[in-house]
Amino acid sequence: MTALGMMGPFDLAPESIDANIPVTSPGNYALGTVDGGTFYVSYIGRSDRDLNGRLKAWLEKRYTSFKFSYASSSREAFEKECVNFHEFGGVQILENNAHPDRPADSSWRCPICGIPE
Repeated sequence: MTALGMMGPFDLAPESIDANIPVTSPGNYALGTVDGGTFYVSYIGRSDRDLNGRLKAWLEKRYTSFKFSYASSSREAFEKECVNFHEFGGVQILENNAHPDRPADSSWRCPICGIPE
């Protein structure tokens, strides 16, 4: 079984985001829903600088829950996003419209498929 390697799930609400992500940091997240105690992943994402702020940008969307993990750098966040994206089905299954983009000022490649996005 594929695992995200993240904490949660938590309610996708401002108070929950602030309570669970008090540190400004790069990190990764998964958005989805909880049904019968099981978290169903719909979207995989990351923030290169402020995970708390990035999650708050999703408050008006249809997702109700999130999981997250901190990253020590934007590169670590990018690589984990790529791994989670591929492990959870990519654009064929997730609601992500495209492969994760790399930061504009980097030449990093996806550790799974090598795409320089």
